[in-house]
Amino acid sequence: MSNAYEDAVKSMPRELYQRMVDAVSTGRWPDGRTLTEAQRKETMDAVLLWGEFHLPPEERVGFIDKGEKAGDTCDDPVPLKWQ
Repeated sequence: MSNAYEDAVKSMPRELYQRMVDAVSTGRWPDGRTLTEAQRKETMDAVLLWGEFHLPPEERVGFIDKGEKAGDTCDDPVPLKWQ
């Protein structure tokens, strides 16, 4: 990835980021045109990169909260019983 691309994404305003998130999630640009598969991929790449620059992990697209373990050991596995 080039530095020019990263700089362009980093300087993108939050409003443009949000429109891109909406476009990827709906499959349409704000004017109603359908995203091509290539546009969807490139837009998603930009959304993910923008999030890395500007958002804490828990606010980024695709974040999964895995929580915390209660202790240091896991429960003993229980074998499945097939009937």
